Amino acid sequence: MCGIAGFLGNGHNSSDICRDVLEQMNRIQRHRGPDGEGVWWSQNGNVALGHTRLSIIDIAHGAQPMVTESGNVITYNGEIYNYLELRERIGESNFRTHSDTEVILLAYEKWGADCVEELRGMFAFTIWDSARQELFIARDRFGIKPYYYCIQDGVFYFASEIKALLPLTSEVNVSVDGLRDYFTFQFCLGGKTLFKDINELKPAHYAYVRPGPKIVQQQYWEVHFDLDWDHTENYFVKELRERFLDSVRVHLRSDVEVGAYVSGGLDSSLVASAAKEQKPQDKFKIFNGRFLDGRDYDESVYAEALASERNLNLHLIDIEADDFVNHINDIIYYLDFPVAGPGSFPQFMVSKAVQKHIKVVLGGQGGDEIFGGYTRYLIAYFEQCIKGAIEGTLQEGNFIVTYESIIPNLRGLERYKPLIKEFWSHGLFEDRDRRYFQLVNRANNFGGAIDWSIFNGHSSFEEFQKIYWGDNVGKESYFDSVTHFDFKTLLPALLQVEDRMSMAHSIESRVPLLDHPLVDLAATIPANIKFQNGELKRLLKVAFPDKIPPAILAREDKMGFPVPLAQWMNMRGPVREFLLDVFSSKAAKDRFYLTKEFNPEQLIEKESKYGRSFWALLSLELWQNSFLDNHKVIERRPT
Repeated sequence: MCGIAGFLGNGHNSSDICRDVLEQMNRIQRHRGPDGEGVWWSQNGNVALGHTRLSIIDIAHGAQPMVTESGNVITYNGEIYNYLELRERIGESNFRTHSDTEVILLAYEKWGADCVEELRGMFAFTIWDSARQELFIARDRFGIKPYYYCIQDGVFYFASEIKALLPLTSEVNVSVDGLRDYFTFQFCLGGKTLFKDINELKPAHYAYVRPGPKIVQQQYWEVHFDLDWDHTENYFVKELRERFLDSVRVHLRSDVEVGAYVSGGLDSSLVASAAKEQKPQDKFKIFNGRFLDGRDYDESVYAEALASERNLNLHLIDIEADDFVNHINDIIYYLDFPVAGPGSFPQFMVSKAVQKHIKVVLGGQGGDEIFGGYTRYLIAYFEQCIKGAIEGTLQEGNFIVTYESIIPNLRGLERYKPLIKEFWSHGLFEDRDRRYFQLVNRANNFGGAIDWSIFNGHSSFEEFQKIYWGDNVGKESYFDSVTHFDFKTLLPALLQVEDRMSMAHSIESRVPLLDHPLVDLAATIPANIKFQNGELKRLLKVAFPDKIPPAILAREDKMGFPVPLAQWMNMRGPVREFLLDVFSSKAAKDRFYLTKEFNPEQLIEKESKYGRSFWALLSLELWQNSFLDNHKVIERRPT
């Protein structure tokens, strides 16, 4: 894993400026690649590529930027898991190294832009095409690896992290459109960020960038929900097993030791179990973070059950309130901008512990969005079942289960009664896009703290609808529509957290469930198989009972990575004191998006057990402290 950076100028750059800019960008991103760094610049100084390296494959010869005999140059971040197979197709005699970096370069020279369709893995890269005098940039199908860019004075700048771009910008401002999305979902839609005029290259896209700059983007992959009604559940189970186990096999390719994150849930347990099976001779290391604030925040018993049954080397990381106060500023800094919920905090702490042992970890990210693991799907579908029963339309495609069959699975909703109450307080039985929007819309939870007039009456609902009703998703299945929305929006946000929290500690995180042959298959499986009787992630349980302890298979209480933030806030101690101090400054009180009604103590008191409203405002305030108030970004190392 690495950090990439560089620019394409407007013809007026000098080599001295080029060197200074690249070195500064590399310094800011050094945590992504502490094992080495390099720079390349054109003779006239109009093109420059920088790189910081975390050595994983071909440690001795994989340095970047890498140049071919034809003069093409690459800076690349990621892992191409089928690089050995691609070497054979391209021809072994053409290679000078054993790195996957060179595979991308020669694949581009062989297939041009179509090379991205051959790549199986996570990647973000820039290639300078010396013959065409343009940049070719690309990002993996799911957005596992980041790619940000901005344009200043006619110069195209890019980097793995936004913080490396900020010293090059004339001013740093909040994107009002991004902020609207953030208050609604706690992530941004459509390639937006919270920084005005700084964008991301969307997942599954590539682009040509020519001086000017002129950017021509193209989407090269889409997940298509073309449902396969011709095959049985047994067929899908067999295919799912084969593709998943093959994904784990190639994700274990590394010249350094590989371990795994385990949360105690189905997805990460399955990944760790399958990895151990393919490396039976190793004492495979797994890592679990836990809070010592009660059983609601400690899932280590399930990690222990997995370790015992599968002979895994479990490392438990205890996380305390003092850790939050000591590290929250680092966390927001490394995130680039706040996104998703407080799960970034424990993930940061676990990665900090992982760094002492290994360099590469596998994780279970993606399972919830692909196979349907979020409890809100059950809430949404229960309402639709009631509606269908009342209207006599349960035989339509919208209702793949009956209300009678879904009832046994409702036990898992016990902890979600506040969410259900909020959901049903805003109406019942409306169009299903509006109902799901209501489930994911967090804007109602801020009370009177937000000045909504700054958005001039615009909401994020229209953009939500375009994704929800995407042309790649059939209109019949509610289950496919909701999982697709989360796949396209929430998943990239969670992958941002995954990337930044691991890379803050120079750890490479791999996600075997996000392998495109596996995702392509899952999208074709009818919802009445994936979500039969309203059972969340049912097909994974059917396909892999031999790899998951019974205690985990039978769980009804999986909560993600719950953080006792509300508990800490509502008791005297370092967390409450810290939070109130953050909002005591004049700058914090005068933020343009806050009303005079905003009262941090009142918001703390109203926060529910797993609420995120205060977290959202805290993260936003700390982010502005780090990046907007001072507009000075320096290299930072986690404490």
